[in-house]
Order: sequence, then structure tokens, then C-alpha cells
Amino acid sequence: GKQARRQTALSQERPNQTVNFCLKKQMGSQGGSIVRKPRFLCLHGFRTSAEIMKIQLHKWPKAVIDRLDLVFLDAPFPCQGKSDVDGVFDPPYYEWFQFNEVQSLLSLWFIHDEAFRGGGILSGGLPGLQAKGIALQKVPKIKFIIIIGGAMFRSTKVVEDAYSFSIDTPSLHFLGETDFLKPYGIKLIESFKNPVVVHHPKGHIVPRIDEKSLEKVTAFLETIENLVMMEEEDKDGEENICSPI
Repeated sequence: GKQARRQTALSQERPNQTVNFCLKKQMGSQGGSIVRKPRFLCLHGFRTSAEIMKIQLHKWPKAVIDRLDLVFLDAPFPCQGKSDVDGVFDPPYYEWFQFNEVQSLLSLWFIHDEAFRGGGILSGGLPGLQAKGIALQKVPKIKFIIIIGGAMFRSTKVVEDAYSFSIDTPSLHFLGETDFLKPYGIKLIESFKNPVVVHHPKGHIVPRIDEKSLEKVTAFLETIENLVMMEEEDKDGEENICSPI
């Protein structure tokens, strides 16, 4: 393609130096291609913590976890009530928002400053809020998202801003058949353009991934890995062309 033609032109001008530079950018120390893992900011559930979510996600197959670069973050507000996981997981517990507008906005700014992409109610609304120019304007576009037991915000204003158009961000949704948030989770899924949905028989939990679900999860991972690879190739191409040795 156009990229290859530009590299050929440069290699003819400086044969050895330019080609060697390209190889350094695209090959690992063992000669294999360097592929960056898709990176996710993991937002824990209501009145839990980053440490708890680490434990919950490790119910997933190692073959899934090893393909992801997972970053865990505690919410900005200390828990102000009883946690549903009290007695199951050790405290401290945290909350992303406390049902007033000021604190919810603080939570959005907190994630904004962390500069990651981001589950649940909060993350399900972020792609739309970012596209509208309301949140996360100083960080790259959210490229993909995994939502476990998600639901829409209830605030009319946030609904108008976050879900007023079909969201084209590649998304993977886990939906529990007995989850009390299931009706709201279905509404959230309907706001995404091409959602991949994994159904499980449990409630509002991080589910295990069975053999049937694994096929869907694996297909989604392959899709986002291809997106990451194409993005990296574009970056390498610009560096190879602009900075030949």
C-alpha cells in the first residue's frame, strides 16, 4: 500500500539504515512481532475496591486474562453505607458516586485525570459523554469497552448526553439472567451499535466464563487486538518515515 511504497522509496535512498530502523521498530528481541496488549481501566463495583475486582476477575481463564493489560483503580469516595460484599471480602470499600451531581462530576474528573479508558454504570456512559465533549477530552478516544452487569445512568440530563446516539465503540457486555439490573442493562446494550453480549445464569456478579461464552469473548479479543495492532503499525509507520536513521 501507500505505506509500503513510502518505505521502499526510503530504502532505495538509504538501503541498509532505513530497513534496519524499520526492523527495530517491528521486531522483538527474539525476532517476533511486538504486539501491545489491549489496555483496560478496571472500574470496580458499588462499595467494593480495586483489590476485590482483581480477585473477581481471576475467576476468568488465564488464556483471557493474559491477553489484557489490566489497570485497577479505587473509586474516589469512601464507602458511606454497608457493602454487599462485607464478610466476603475485606474492607476498605469505595464508591464511584454518591447520588448527587457534584460528587458524580468529581468522579468523572477523577477518571479523566487518570488518563485511562474505562465497567458498570459509570463506564457504560463514558463513550457517549466523551463523544459529546463533556468528559475525557484530554485523553485519547475510548477504543473498546467491557461491561459486567452494566446499566444506564438514571439522571435525565446524563441520559440525554450519554445515550442520545448509537455508540460505535466495540463493546462486550456480560448480562446476568437474575441480575436485578438486567432491564437497565438491556437498555444500555441497545445504545451500542454492534454489542457482543454474553449471557450467564447468575445475578449481579462477575461471572465465570464457560466454554460457550469463551468463544464470544475470544472473538471480541481478536477484534480489539487487531485494532491495537493497526494503531501500532500506523504509529510505527509515521516514526519510520519521519525519523529515518
